[in-house]
This record gives sequence, structure tokens and C-alpha cells, in this order.
Amino acid sequence: MMKYFFILIILYSTNLFANTQSDSLAYQLQRKKINGMLDARSSKFGLYAESLDTRTGIFGFKTKKDMQKSIDILIEIIQTDNEILKETKTLLDYKTFEQEKVLSQSKESESRNLAYMRTINKLENDRERIKNELEATENSLHSYQVLFYLLLILTLGLGVFIYRKIYQNK
Repeated sequence: MMKYFFILIILYSTNLFANTQSDSLAYQLQRKKINGMLDARSSKFGLYAESLDTRTGIFGFKTKKDMQKSIDILIEIIQTDNEILKETKTLLDYKTFEQEKVLSQSKESESRNLAYMRTINKLENDRERIKNELEATENSLHSYQVLFYLLLILTLGLGVFIYRKIYQNK
């Protein structure tokens, strides 16, 4: 009985493992997307650093176009940061979903295991009760057999006694 219980647990746990792999694939794809966005941000920040050093004006001064280019690059960096934050929230939602799923599956598995254990205990108690009833029945049957044999011996003895009385009187 316990073998079947352990086999069920093993089969159920492999099913849990297969489900978590598909979820972690989505999580890994989201991480790659965020890492790509971070790389793009780094390159934009490098362009911003270059734009700060760019001076196309007379006597090496910055022009209005140079400053506008730097501002445009900063706006792109901010937009990228906003996208990164949004995708990071999605990533955290994936992680939270995975944790909740694992937790609910763990609770479900635990409750199922407890139900199996209760069933096993109930069956063992029933088996013990039936075993005790069988022993009691066998003991009472043994008592009846002893009583039957005693009555048979008594009857035979009485029969022999009567037989002797009848034939001794003749």
C-alpha cells in the first residue's frame, strides 16, 4: 500500500516540475527583453556623453542644436527607462505568479498527501478491527468445538453406560 502511495507522490511531483519549466521559460524571455533594453539604454547614455562633448559653435562653444540633441537623447533615455520599469513590473508579476502557483500546488499536494495518510490510517484501523473480530470469532468457534466434543463424549459415555446397563441386566 505504501509503495503505491510513494509512486503517486513521485508521479505528481514530476508533473509539478514540468509545469514550472514552462513558466520559467516566459520568465527567462522577459529577462532577456529587459537586458536588451538595458543594453540599448547604455548605448543611448554613451551617445548622450558624446553629445555633451560636441561643440559645433564658433570658438568651440555649444550651439542651440548641440544642446537640443543632448536633450533629445535624454528624453529617449527617460522613455527607455519608463519601458524598462514597465517590463520589470511584468517580470515581477511573472515571478509572483510562479511563486503563487508553486505555493498553491504545494498546499494542494500537502492536502492530498494528508488525505492519503488519513485513508491509509483508516484502512489500517479497519484491518486491525477486522483482525480482532476474526480472532474473537475463531476463539468462540474454538469454544463451541470444545463444547461440542465434550457433549459428544458425554453422549457416547451415556450411550455406553446405558448399553452396559441394558446388557448387564440380561
